[in-house]
Amino acid sequence: MSPEPFLADLVLTGGTVVTGMTRYRADIAIKDGLIALVGDPSAMPAARETVDVSGMFLLPGAIDVHVHFREPGYTHKEDWRTGSAAAAMGGTTTVFEMPNTHPPTRSVRELRQKQQAAEKSHVDFGIYGLLAEDNIDELQGLIDGGVNAFKCFMGNTFGNLPSPSTGAMLEGFEIIAPSGLRISLHAETASIMAWRQKRLMESGRNDPLAHIAARPAIVAAEAVSRAAELAEWTGARIHVLHISSAAELRPLADAKARGVEITGETCPCYLLLDSRDYERLGSVIRVNPPVREASDSAAIWQALQSGVVDMIATDHAPHTPEEKTRSIIWEADCGFPGVETQMPLMLNEVAKGRITLEHYVKISAENPARAFGLWPAKGRIEAGAQADIAVVDLDRTETITASALHSRGKITPFEGVTVTGVPIHTLVRGRFVQRDRRLVEETSGWGKQVTAIQQMPAARPCNTDQTLAAVLRGPSLPSQGGSS
Repeated sequence: MSPEPFLADLVLTGGTVVTGMTRYRADIAIKDGLIALVGDPSAMPAARETVDVSGMFLLPGAIDVHVHFREPGYTHKEDWRTGSAAAAMGGTTTVFEMPNTHPPTRSVRELRQKQQAAEKSHVDFGIYGLLAEDNIDELQGLIDGGVNAFKCFMGNTFGNLPSPSTGAMLEGFEIIAPSGLRISLHAETASIMAWRQKRLMESGRNDPLAHIAARPAIVAAEAVSRAAELAEWTGARIHVLHISSAAELRPLADAKARGVEITGETCPCYLLLDSRDYERLGSVIRVNPPVREASDSAAIWQALQSGVVDMIATDHAPHTPEEKTRSIIWEADCGFPGVETQMPLMLNEVAKGRITLEHYVKISAENPARAFGLWPAKGRIEAGAQADIAVVDLDRTETITASALHSRGKITPFEGVTVTGVPIHTLVRGRFVQRDRRLVEETSGWGKQVTAIQQMPAARPCNTDQTLAAVLRGPSLPSQGGSS
């Protein structure tokens, strides 16, 4: 029996659909924010609007699980409207926003403040709660209050949030593990970095390369290894942010081989820049963790291809040009915009033959959706999924210029780079938020907070008899039976 005919809201016709495994010619019918039909043009229903995308490639919108939109507290750098506009222009349809705002997202009260700020987002979003030394008692409330994941700063970063002790991390992992929410880690060991930076500053090292010297790769390797041990013990699901070195790939791969529920991401800067760029870019390149050696970049590329590194993200972290261009490296703010340039930069690598378009879909959409509980609603172009789509022209060339970015952070280490391959349209739940390379301004507020499609279980049962909560309750003594 044929399905009942219906009137679609939108049909995209003439394009090529790309998945993590293959590509094929198909039209897409969209109804009520969902993909209703993917198939032959002859099978398409009538529609209120039909858009010809002949010659274009239809990708699931990128899911960036690592952005800093700076609101509340630092809106001179970015806010939800400008950050999400940059995402829309870059083909990114869902972002996960970090908690190191002012105030940080450390309790339900701050979570509600963040959710209110996000009401002007152009794209869908998740919100991170903070796992810190001083908010252990707030974690369950954040879980119940609707955070999408947690962030633990094992090393110092913008906002100067203190890194929690390993004891606090362990208890935090124990509390969060049963929820199945993933804990994303800034995996650098704070004590090593603080010691080395102090010694470098005392010696008069203020040059850009001193930033790498203060944060050698051992800080990442040690932190990943330690976090993986805690995750294995507690059953927590963890995610290693901004992988920058070859050294941390070994503990990451070892943990995966042991069955630890661990994923990892890298960012374009660690794939496309290296220490040779410090002389050219100066403090503009400063980011935590640092851009390292060419050998690190090569190893990360290999790990991204093999699946040891699961996904691409951006660590979108805007600052003003004045905050980035200071002569003393320790005084230059760390990070730069990335959510608008990620897809063009990676499509340019597709054009070079360094990565296939199918694998790019896997690392930019499918794997993040699976890791953070959004699959199968997001991350795929199939009937029943949300209509989050990036329509890309693989032949179009553009030159990246900071002045044209939609972020408030008008400075980028990729200034002047010409890319081949850009998103022409971006749709979030079936609505154009970017069309013909122009932001659809009135979609500010269209974005919604995402919810996990399925409860994500802990990787394995926690050692419940040895958690701190169980120990604090005291031992359970056997009843005293018999007679004296």
